[in-house]
Amino acid sequence: MHRLVILGSLGEFVELIKLSKSRGIYTIVCDGYPDSAGKAYADKAYDINVGDTDAIAAMCIREKADGIITSFSDYLFECMVKIAEKAGLKCYFDTKHLPIYRDKTKMKDVLTFLGIRTPAYRYVGKDFADSELEGLQFPVVVKPIDKYGSRGVEVLNSIDEIREHFDHTCATSDIKKILVEEYHDGFEFNMMTWVLHGKVQVISIADREKTPVGAYEIPISTRNVYPSKRIEDVYQEAAGILQKVAEYTGQQSGPLSMQFFWKPETGVSVCEIAGRFFGYEHELVDYSGGLNMEKLLLDYVYCEDEVENTFRSYSPRFTKNSAVLYFHGRPGMHVVNQQKALELAQLPGVVDSWLFYREGEEIIKHGPNPYVVRYYITANTREEIDQLTEYFFSNMTITDENGREVLYKNEIGK
Repeated sequence: MHRLVILGSLGEFVELIKLSKSRGIYTIVCDGYPDSAGKAYADKAYDINVGDTDAIAAMCIREKADGIITSFSDYLFECMVKIAEKAGLKCYFDTKHLPIYRDKTKMKDVLTFLGIRTPAYRYVGKDFADSELEGLQFPVVVKPIDKYGSRGVEVLNSIDEIREHFDHTCATSDIKKILVEEYHDGFEFNMMTWVLHGKVQVISIADREKTPVGAYEIPISTRNVYPSKRIEDVYQEAAGILQKVAEYTGQQSGPLSMQFFWKPETGVSVCEIAGRFFGYEHELVDYSGGLNMEKLLLDYVYCEDEVENTFRSYSPRFTKNSAVLYFHGRPGMHVVNQQKALELAQLPGVVDSWLFYREGEEIIKHGPNPYVVRYYITANTREEIDQLTEYFFSNMTITDENGREVLYKNEIGK
């Protein structure tokens, strides 16, 4: 019997855990969340912080694990690569090249070296001079160099604002420098691929839509639609970019994803590249294109011939349409009345929904719950997807104990 360690056990891992067990694999899950949904389904569960890679590697050896896998999170990907190397387990990436995917400075430098367009940027320390930002166009996005999940990310409009917000930007960072890059106002996309024998196989390209929420706040992700209605505009250039990156890092197999911008006059400009799939939206590939990402991950670990079969006749130009709708909450408020959210989940076209908070729980920024509620919707046409989205965005409400709205108001992409 195979013995697989799955790094991560929150809601997005449940299907992976279930599929692993259904294949007769002894399934061990591990992370720092004792009460997470996935641990109820595993054969064995460990409560070890994923950052303690030595302890988890020792556990893998002790449990005689013959495989390890994760996805959906940059941090989990980083930890898995380190654990696999320490425990002698198969992994599609290596620690030598890990900084390219995990360190924003390294990635930006690699993109520049490869001649790949990315928003103009600078790195500055706390006492930077105005001249260090010469040539940048405002507004700009500021980011900590070594953090993830939009922590410390803001949109600022002047050099004075950058100085004023510097400490907040890198408050949780170990590196007291920040990345300052021009804000790109083009169309935005999510792209997922699989590297097979060193060649990038495009899995999906989606339209990524966001909603502004306030001064300095980075717009929140509110809808991703599959397939992108501009897929033919960006396909060749975007795929070529990831092929260049895979060849540079030496990646021969495994997931490779990219968030990028596009304008007709300038083409593709890269935002982020990651060695994992996007969480809470990979299911849409199954709905629209018939490719199950959990199966792909497990096949990579134990049956790579099946991965080749998957891509022999696969096409990312889906004929079905689907979307994920994200609703974000205001930090510090309490979720009380979710009745309307439950009613909307029963609408035709809704294939899955998830309420992330129980009654009375406080919304925590950058906590274990990435959203307050999420819906997956499907339809035959993009027009039907847009109509159903508009209905959700107009009718959704969740209130606190005083009847106040806890959700940010979503807007459909223009």
